Amino acid sequence: MADHDSWQFATAFVAVLFVLYLVRRHFDPLRSIPTIGPSAPLLSYVGAIRYILNLEGMVREGYKKYYGTIFKVAMLDGWLVIFTGPKLIDELRRSPDEELSADEGVAEVLQLRLTLGPGVDDQFHVAVVREKLTRNLAALYPDVFDEISVSFNEYIPATDDWTEVQIWPVVQKVIARASNRVIIGLPRCRDETYLDVAINFTNDVFASSFLINLFPGFLKPLIGKAVPMVSKNKKKLMPMVIPMLQERQRMMEAHGDDWEGHPRDLLQWLLEEARVKGTPFEHVVEKVLLVNFGAIHTSSGAFTHALYNVAAYPQYIQPLREEIEAVVAQDGWSKASLGKMRKLDSFFKETMRLADGSLLNIFRKAVKDVTLSDGTRIPKGTLVAAASVTAHTDDTRYPEPDVFDPFRFARMREGGVEDAVKHQLVNTSVDFLPFGHGKHACPGRFFAANEIKTMMAYLLLNYDMKFAEEGKRPANIRFGPANLPSTSAKVLFRKRRRDEETNSAS
Repeated sequence: MADHDSWQFATAFVAVLFVLYLVRRHFDPLRSIPTIGPSAPLLSYVGAIRYILNLEGMVREGYKKYYGTIFKVAMLDGWLVIFTGPKLIDELRRSPDEELSADEGVAEVLQLRLTLGPGVDDQFHVAVVREKLTRNLAALYPDVFDEISVSFNEYIPATDDWTEVQIWPVVQKVIARASNRVIIGLPRCRDETYLDVAINFTNDVFASSFLINLFPGFLKPLIGKAVPMVSKNKKKLMPMVIPMLQERQRMMEAHGDDWEGHPRDLLQWLLEEARVKGTPFEHVVEKVLLVNFGAIHTSSGAFTHALYNVAAYPQYIQPLREEIEAVVAQDGWSKASLGKMRKLDSFFKETMRLADGSLLNIFRKAVKDVTLSDGTRIPKGTLVAAASVTAHTDDTRYPEPDVFDPFRFARMREGGVEDAVKHQLVNTSVDFLPFGHGKHACPGRFFAANEIKTMMAYLLLNYDMKFAEEGKRPANIRFGPANLPSTSAKVLFRKRRRDEETNSAS
């Protein structure tokens, strides 16, 4: 009898829980948001697997069905709400952080609090990059150019014979060196151990966040402790960077802020800001890692995509060379001269329009219940993003949107002063989101644009390049929202042969 009563009680308890679940699901604001893929309990995991394997297909399906509104897709650890159309994307970028938080969105995607610790919440390095670095780009440019030329000469020797190069690791090294010439200066920017840590941190952030985000929220802290790759990079970097900070602080205390030989790099600016804030050196090291993450990840992907396009479409090499040579002959190598290379700027912008590293952008997290202008409710705790892959291929914004037209934006800049500014690579809009959009747009994009354009200009003037199979561009790597260039593809390089260019032109 007791067993029978226990069974009845258990059955009733489960029934009550099921009814409560149905009631809660019925009144959940997310339920009213249309879904791409199944939304029923358990079946939603089918959609989550599709999110990993074919997110672009889901986004394009949602774009066709719900253009100008929002829809949701399942992830393994929850729902992601995706905004479409220029009006809603603009509403997303204008949303105040008290409603849709950029910091919380990044924290949710990258899980840096669990891998680096709560110190990452103090984002003072963003202001340093935006204000100090961007203001000093012209003065720092000679150092960047020097490091790029030295790096390429080291990693891709200019020989008369074709040499096969696996380009991804070379690009990461060159960008790490050029960026760290400005971040931490010579000689550390050429230290192979330091560079390995900077590059590995960038790769480990994505690997760790992917693993952590496979699990529900209550398990994430445990998983974060079980995947220590990111924190190991910090431990390796501290004995390299902290002595530099200590020595610079000693010099500042002994001689004032502008002693002879005063460094002009990001580490110095971070140190000066940290002194004002009372930030410990350990957290300054974290900022060095985070700046490296921003510099290496985005720039490596953008440059490699562009280099693959140069090798796949050799007909555009000569027009680019003619523009670069004319500008350099008149103005030399400088930040100002880069601004005159409109075809080169356009080549990168068109490359990033079609493959910008991610299918989604402007990630935000609702920190309170939010009601959109169309009346749609987004509950607190929801992760949201803009569908950049469809914004970049909207045929109402871009004629023949699926065609790679490398000088598209150069032509668009011919309409006058406003168009000349509007269609630059560094200018963000609801139609061009690789750098984000609005007040949280990537603060380092001005440095990154100068860096990757200088790299390409240097290669074009000094090397011939092609794929072994003419026009055979390697397929991109698609995994979740990632849209990355192949990391294994090889490109052939040789010393530039001007005589062949003359013969082909005649």
